[in-house]
Amino acid sequence: MSPLSSIPAVSPDLFSQIERLPGTTDVAAPAALPAAAPPDGNSFSSLLGKLVSDVNTQQQAADQSVNALQSGGNVPLHQAVISMEEANVSFQLMVEVRNRLLESYQEIMRMQM
Repeated sequence: MSPLSSIPAVSPDLFSQIERLPGTTDVAAPAALPAAAPPDGNSFSSLLGKLVSDVNTQQQAADQSVNALQSGGNVPLHQAVISMEEANVSFQLMVEVRNRLLESYQEIMRMQM
């Protein structure tokens, strides 16, 4: 006799008994699962696209400030260095997010069904 065979079977009217317990409210079961993507367009792919776009914008701003500094423009040295570091940090963040996503994908692929 296995340990699992000693567990009693669930009574079919168990759920109706739970609904009649005092202090419980009537909660209807959901009709269907929610949609995979939010209806307002804030999907995961658009979030990643925005991240890449923001990193690209910061890289371009850093390039412009360095070019302006090299050509003798009215750009302080510290401002150019700050914009370069901001672009570098945002790029490193994007690479780390990519690495984590890739690791997650590979872990999902290794799962056995």
